[in-house]
Amino acid sequence: MNPIEILKKYVSYPSVSTDPAFKEGMVGSRNYVMELLKEIGFDVKLVDTPLHPIVLGQRGGEKDWPHIVIYGHYDVQPADPYELWDNPPFEAEVKDGRIYARGSADNKGPQVVHICALAKLLKRRPDLPLRITYLIEGEEEIGSPSFLGFLDEYKQLLSEADMVLVSDTGIPTPDQIVITTGLRGLVDLEVELTGPNKDLHSGIHGGAVLNPIKAIADLCSSLHTEDGKVNLPGFYDGIEGVQDWEREELKKFPLTEEGYKEFLGVKGLYGDKDFTPLEALKIRPTLEFNGIGGGYQGEGVKTVIPSKAFVKITCRLVAGQDPAQIVKLLKDTLLKRVPKEVTIKFKGEGSGHPYGVVPPGRSNTPADQSPVLAKAFLSAEKHIEKIFGKAPLYIREGGSVPIIADLKTVTGLDSLLIGLFLPEDNLHAPNESFHLGVMEKAIEAFEGIIEDIADK
Repeated sequence: MNPIEILKKYVSYPSVSTDPAFKEGMVGSRNYVMELLKEIGFDVKLVDTPLHPIVLGQRGGEKDWPHIVIYGHYDVQPADPYELWDNPPFEAEVKDGRIYARGSADNKGPQVVHICALAKLLKRRPDLPLRITYLIEGEEEIGSPSFLGFLDEYKQLLSEADMVLVSDTGIPTPDQIVITTGLRGLVDLEVELTGPNKDLHSGIHGGAVLNPIKAIADLCSSLHTEDGKVNLPGFYDGIEGVQDWEREELKKFPLTEEGYKEFLGVKGLYGDKDFTPLEALKIRPTLEFNGIGGGYQGEGVKTVIPSKAFVKITCRLVAGQDPAQIVKLLKDTLLKRVPKEVTIKFKGEGSGHPYGVVPPGRSNTPADQSPVLAKAFLSAEKHIEKIFGKAPLYIREGGSVPIIADLKTVTGLDSLLIGLFLPEDNLHAPNESFHLGVMEKAIEAFEGIIEDIADK
């Protein structure tokens, strides 16, 4: 298998799950990855869902063999705005040690790493004593709405496994791999305020009517204190403390405050001063405004007081926070603070639980941790240090992959999350790319890791 050619073909299918116009690309993408799995010896089928089917691949074996689940997703983000791409987003271009295309890093490149590592390993050891269940879904980029239903249906099969292997998280540099030990949970809520029953002439009515834009701005301002903390009573209740070993790992992370500001193009950083920017990124909860609007949005001036204004809010959550409780807390607080001159409406609720796992040898390691997972952690340390030249770091990820927590809740399985994409890979943005040097080394590392898991 030629990983570059495989990836070029895989990304050529425009598998945008959120847009029905890309139905053909979704079909082509999942059919292609199904053929790849069949080529290396898996029994493969499609599991229907209300939206996009899940690819289920299985490699059977003896009951006493270790059993791992490998997860990925064949859907991608929309490529808009197309004019900002240097090459057509679904026509891969290889240059300067990278492959440029939508989905190259998120998540088709890492999938190719796993498949090619398995192809090499199974060619060398066709009787490898390892059972593998592959799950490649088509709805990750829209929040995996069908995944819980799938887990309920296949709970017995998955509960027989020992661990999950995932590469859908990040690394800071091409030679510094991060094994992710935590993922933040997520809640989202859209808030709509309505004032007058129609848009008003601001000259005729201005001064007597509360403008919903001012009301929404005041509400947003009330949700943080001046020192950057989230201003919701009880928001931080129950949060688990940061372990000493976590802080030691963060000190090794190759990101300085000045370098971070330069990368972002900002003059300064903002947030809770009781924590470093890196701690805030990785281990603290947040409340952010992701979109806000109301009134005239076109060129020039239109002197109106709008009838409505809205804001889209998300919170990233850490261990000890319950998404349902945070949504209730946010709603209750907004209802208390909203001015009486406007009405408030909530919509668009969504949520995902935070996830965490403690590597072997760290404090508070769960006594019931799967021996196969513990072995996988140690093997990953060994092979990553050997091939990439540096030991992996154990650090939480600031982003959210809700299905990882769902897998834990429904099946009891913990995950080994080995990051492969870089900050400059431009996930979800124009000119997304995947580092070919990382891909080459990762294939070699995963070949060794998976072989170690199989051998008792």
